[in-house]
Amino acid sequence: MSYQQEDFIMKTYRRFPVAFAKGKGAKLWDVDGKEYIDFLSGIGVLNVGHSHPDVVSAIQKQSSLLLHTSNLFHIPLQEELAERLFKLTGMLSFFCNSGAEANEAAIKLARAYGKPKGKYKIISALNSFHGRTLGALSATGQEKYKEKFQPLIPGFSFAPFNDLPAFSSLMDEETCAVILEPVQGEGGVYPADKDFLQGIYELCLERDILLILDEVQTGLGRCGALFCYQLYDVKPHIVTLAKSLGGGVPIGAMLAQPNVAEAFSPGDHASTFGGNFLASAAALAVLDILERENLPKRAREMGDYFWGKLEELREEIREIKEIRGLGLMLAIEFYQPIARQVVSMALEKGLIINATSDYTLRFLPPLVIEKEEIERGIAILKEVLYELLRGKGD
Repeated sequence: MSYQQEDFIMKTYRRFPVAFAKGKGAKLWDVDGKEYIDFLSGIGVLNVGHSHPDVVSAIQKQSSLLLHTSNLFHIPLQEELAERLFKLTGMLSFFCNSGAEANEAAIKLARAYGKPKGKYKIISALNSFHGRTLGALSATGQEKYKEKFQPLIPGFSFAPFNDLPAFSSLMDEETCAVILEPVQGEGGVYPADKDFLQGIYELCLERDILLILDEVQTGLGRCGALFCYQLYDVKPHIVTLAKSLGGGVPIGAMLAQPNVAEAFSPGDHASTFGGNFLASAAALAVLDILERENLPKRAREMGDYFWGKLEELREEIREIKEIRGLGLMLAIEFYQPIARQVVSMALEKGLIINATSDYTLRFLPPLVIEKEEIERGIAILKEVLYELLRGKGD
């Protein structure tokens, strides 16, 4: 297949030489009919699997009626979605199109909330990732994403993840919020320690600071609870969602406790397409599937199974340094910088995985993945590692 049409697209991605034609559950097929096991799910988007029939049906039904009107008018499906999310979290919703937009909205809301008290500073974690728009990038704790675009928005500071004293030392009378991922995804799949996150929560309550949890990647079942924060027994002031919310249709959401949400007035923030008819119909279908199929529970069970298979692999491949993660958000780290080479070799053999660095592979399979598919994917990974490390791993 020719990819010459890519000449007309800006070079913001390094693409693999594959184009997919269809998907179902945890499998994809390319335009030549080759089958792949998907351990990435569109970077955590397809939690309910590729082309779930209920999502497809909801999109087809809604697209025949109405796609978009703008948020200048009532959108009943959006209001139904917001009510569903309120019943799950006790928070009010703002809808947008992506995780970066959701985090932009969270940053603006936190600053609007803190403005009357002279608070504007936000503390984030080193190694974090909150998106590539300017505000979200300013909150991101990885210099490699930021250096080309400096100076960024002032008022952000950074402390080591899971280091409570370091975060506490940065909090002052001008701090309006702390933003954290419960599990750092792009940073290499590092879960927050429970004591750390609960400690941050208590400090925020004591010092009138908002706790923003970025659940763009951890959200909606992936880590073993519908929201990852439920595993930590904390109640954040703001939660951001995106990736899995629409089952493949772009939608993001910034949820906030009602007293915090009051800081926004009409005109303070907006999103033209946010929560339109089509996106809201897809998101409602996704919530139905998550609840009906109890996918958070399935993520725990299949995550344990996946972890066990990775442990078996580590017993054979001594170059695997560490396994980490929560639920079906997992990673392995190598002693050697081979991760990106492993990704390319696995793709050739029909396995889709992702590297967050030269040393780390990230696994984000659909939550509907079957044990047989996990076994098949691990077998391909094992084959790749033996081939790459011939004479070293056995």
